[in-house]
Amino acid sequence: MQTMVTIQTSGQGLYEFTRDAAGFVAGSDVNVGLLTVFVRHTSCSLLIQENADSDVKLDLNEFFARMVPENMSWLRHTMEGPDDMPAHIKAALTAVSLSVPVSKGAMVLGTWQGLYLFEHRSAPHRREIVLHLST
Repeated sequence: MQTMVTIQTSGQGLYEFTRDAAGFVAGSDVNVGLLTVFVRHTSCSLLIQENADSDVKLDLNEFFARMVPENMSWLRHTMEGPDDMPAHIKAALTAVSLSVPVSKGAMVLGTWQGLYLFEHRSAPHRREIVLHLST
């Protein structure tokens, strides 16, 4: 089974889509399997991260902004703006696909784990995430 989740971002940050993925898995007839999550873009990424304290999202965003700043004068890929190449670097340091086990018809996530799109661009974007469930 496969579906697409679209997330409209409003700039850099983490956007949770755990409920979308959980609904897809619950609506299937798969009892035991593997959910593959794949983002179809090169300037954002995916994370499994804590979803209980919103400070985690803020701290992660701040950490990556400090680790990969937008003012690196040596960058060559600058045609799409000062945040584009740093966004590609951040995506290269994280993941564009995730694997989540499925058991008893549900994702096997920890108590405080959620699925996130990590937007690395400053401008709003429409991001597509493919959910693929296999047995």
